[in-house]
Amino acid sequence: MRKSRSVKVRNIQIGGGAPVSVQSMTKTDTTDVAGTLRQIAEMTKAGCEIVRIAVPDKDAALALAEIRKGTDVPIVADIHFHYKLALMALDAGIDKLRINPGNIGSIDRVREVVRATEARQIPIRIGVNGGSLEKDLLQKYGSATPEAMVESGMRHVRILEDLGFSDIVISLKASDVNRMVAAYRLMAEKVDYPLHLGVTEAGTPFGGTIKSAMGLGILLHDGIGDTIRVSLAAEPHEEVRVGWEILKSLELRKRGVTVVACPTCGRLDVDNFVEIVTEVERRLAHVEEPLHLSIMGCAVNGPGEAHDSQLGITFGRQVGMIFKDGVPMRRVAGADIVEEFVKEVEILRKEGAAAKSLAAEKPLVQIT
Repeated sequence: MRKSRSVKVRNIQIGGGAPVSVQSMTKTDTTDVAGTLRQIAEMTKAGCEIVRIAVPDKDAALALAEIRKGTDVPIVADIHFHYKLALMALDAGIDKLRINPGNIGSIDRVREVVRATEARQIPIRIGVNGGSLEKDLLQKYGSATPEAMVESGMRHVRILEDLGFSDIVISLKASDVNRMVAAYRLMAEKVDYPLHLGVTEAGTPFGGTIKSAMGLGILLHDGIGDTIRVSLAAEPHEEVRVGWEILKSLELRKRGVTVVACPTCGRLDVDNFVEIVTEVERRLAHVEEPLHLSIMGCAVNGPGEAHDSQLGITFGRQVGMIFKDGVPMRRVAGADIVEEFVKEVEILRKEGAAAKSLAAEKPLVQIT
């Protein structure tokens, strides 16, 4: 496990042993304050812990103050080239800057941004993108190689370090999984700053999810990475859902419902199995508590999976058997299985909430 230093973004810690956090970016026009706040609400409901917002011009920077008033979620201002926009974003109360100091002009401009950032105790993320490297590095390496990406990142790091600033997060994103993985591995050996992982421009929800799961999964499995953003041609709350599923699959975080469902085969004992699984997931999408459920189409692997789940279903001849903690509870007709299973999940949630409440009310017993 890579040891990284700690960076604080409002109330979220990145690095320093903190859980890997999930980020996404709004896709609205930032000047549409109401629309942006609605999208942020959708993102946070899905589990987004840090929200990045594009700040391409003065009007967007001015809108940040109203957006800040409308949400408590940590906000990152995404800024390219314009140092005055960075200063305006800081005045608006944002919690983190995404800006590359080598791209905003003279050292005096960089110093002004750094001093304003220090005064507010705001971190800076240096974001290297394989599609927009410096021309001299492309000439030196021939293309956007992992080495070129790391050298670009280190240039920006040294500018900040020379100004005495070290509240830094680094990202090295590429649309190519192998290049992205290699770049992060190289950077992880050079610095102990927290790393923001992402496969940039990953693509559609189908292909992009696979690429993101591969790239992020490889690095996270090796202990590299402190915060993640999944980049999809989809709504940001979908990016958040994929991010959480990646973390849950590696047992790095727990949130919401995890459904184990069989791939189906010739032993399938129910006609509309896929529809049942899809509907259960949809009906339970609002659940934040970490619950492990299993939905199995026959009696071969069903009981075993049900034994490892808080709630499970096993089908046999169009009849479902609901299990709780591996113990059979009751049979339900196939037509009623979704409704009945969702009811059992809600009962389970209430039991969990009641147990927590009871534990909180118990007085501490001091033995002398």
